[in-house]
Amino acid sequence: MASEPNSHQTSSQEIQKGAIAGSRKRSFIGRLNRRSFLGRAGLLTATATGIVTGVISSPFSFKKRGNIVLAQGTPGQYSFDYEGFSQKAYQVRLQAAKLELDFGTPPHPTNGDEERYPNKIATDTRGLPHDERGEVKLEAYNSLIKALTTKNPNDFENIILGGTRQLVNPQGPLAISLEGLNAAQIAIPPAPTLDSAEQAAEAVELYWHALLREVPFNEFQNNTNDPKVLAAVEDLNKLSAFRGPKENGVITPQTLFRGSVNYVDPNDPSGRTAKYVIPPGILDGPYISQFLLREIPFNTQFISPLIRTAVPGENFLIDYDEWLTVQNGGSSGRSLRYDPIRRYISTVRDLGEYAHIGGPTYIGSLNILSSGINAPLNPGNPYVSSKTQIGSAATFAAAHYQALLLLAPSRAIRASYWQKYYVHRRLRPEAYAGLIYNKLTYKTDYPIDSEILNSKALSQTFSTFGTYLLPHAYPEAAPFHSSYSGGASATAGVSITLLKAFFDENFVFPNPVVPDPKDPTKVIPYEGPPLTVGGELNKLATNYTIGRNLGGIHWRSDGSTGLAIGEEIAISILRDERLGYNEKFDGFTFTKFDGTKITV
Repeated sequence: MASEPNSHQTSSQEIQKGAIAGSRKRSFIGRLNRRSFLGRAGLLTATATGIVTGVISSPFSFKKRGNIVLAQGTPGQYSFDYEGFSQKAYQVRLQAAKLELDFGTPPHPTNGDEERYPNKIATDTRGLPHDERGEVKLEAYNSLIKALTTKNPNDFENIILGGTRQLVNPQGPLAISLEGLNAAQIAIPPAPTLDSAEQAAEAVELYWHALLREVPFNEFQNNTNDPKVLAAVEDLNKLSAFRGPKENGVITPQTLFRGSVNYVDPNDPSGRTAKYVIPPGILDGPYISQFLLREIPFNTQFISPLIRTAVPGENFLIDYDEWLTVQNGGSSGRSLRYDPIRRYISTVRDLGEYAHIGGPTYIGSLNILSSGINAPLNPGNPYVSSKTQIGSAATFAAAHYQALLLLAPSRAIRASYWQKYYVHRRLRPEAYAGLIYNKLTYKTDYPIDSEILNSKALSQTFSTFGTYLLPHAYPEAAPFHSSYSGGASATAGVSITLLKAFFDENFVFPNPVVPDPKDPTKVIPYEGPPLTVGGELNKLATNYTIGRNLGGIHWRSDGSTGLAIGEEIAISILRDERLGYNEKFDGFTFTKFDGTKITV
């Protein structure tokens, strides 16, 4: 066995030499046509330029090597080493690949629920056919698992569906990312088990989301008299395993429904222990981030922060037949009705609807930072102190950052969906609510913790809506892939981390505002402690993440782990990017969601 590493190394070296030789041969053939063309084009361009500018001679001479025409600097000038630059690019790509390989693959423990329950009640099976209780037909479940196991594209086409809706991109996470880490290299802790107090606590919070859907966010502060806000705070404080933000160990109106991030505890090599953190700035000031309340400059145009929102009272999946139809992959036939008056994000429903469809959230934030409030670039940007140069779309300017912001979400989604399909397959809140409904209505023996069954949230939902099902804000409910981790939160995590790396996160946000409590079509000045760019970016990430929960489609821990996944993907992309820069650059320095400083 001791000889295997050396044998593998020799084999790798031989393969690499062969690859380089083949690359050079192909490169030579490519240059045969490409460079001869470029040489002729260069001669024509130089001649034309000389005529227009009154300069007769070209600054380049042209030397012929066989059939190849090469541009060369005239004596006394520098010439460019084309072949060396190509070799540098090759070496950088090798180095990036080596970095990803050396990162390794962490353990991916699950909560064991899929094996624990033969009827798969703790597993996401929406879109497949179910019986009257909402339990999946095992033949269909097995067809899904077969495809996920073999990864054969033909097997995915043979998955047995229960309706017309299709599964969302189960092969997507199998794509190999050429930028940053690949999907299996990022770990998240196991999801709470079906019968746990933590799962019950997350459900209690979701039922309160539905009950407070019409409450404005200006009531989410410690001087509130809103009875629903106070009732939610009281109920959540009774829970033994609630992991949301607290002040001095208790939930307050100011911390209610605010975001958190969930990492694997680095002190646990098994990967089973979760570490919840509250990102800097999350609890500061108003609930809604300033980035959602600002006009977005977009070159010669401006995008309004006013949104189209749903009318009050719109709730879905509160009828059992409608619920079962959606579980089976069908459509309820219902749709949202929209308020004709556009407004700032002001209520729980508003934020849920914004996160339902989304907007130019992260590109918009980039434009607000670069053109709206003129936030300083990250002090580590090499052009901040340059006396002769500025950045461009190539490196270290807003257009360069825009390119990374557009690329990174797809890489984060691959990592998130890998956890959804190939590791955890956690049930959605709507399915958990179906278990509660059947347990309380038909005495079905499902292992639901008593803290949700005895909660004020559940009893008040029944008295308000006449059901134990979870009222949803979206007629289609959740997308057809499993709950853990959150895909939208992963895109939020990767985008916000990149923005913190690009700009000075300590810059104080100028002239902050809040929606006018009397007229949500207007804003008024915010009065309170200063708000920083870094804090408001963190708040934006959790606003979007919790916004999905407010619609009823995600658990708190889905979003918390998704943010951590996105952050890790962003760090790995920045690490790869840095390898290729020519500038004198000491790295991207910023604050992670857990409050620690990092330089990439």
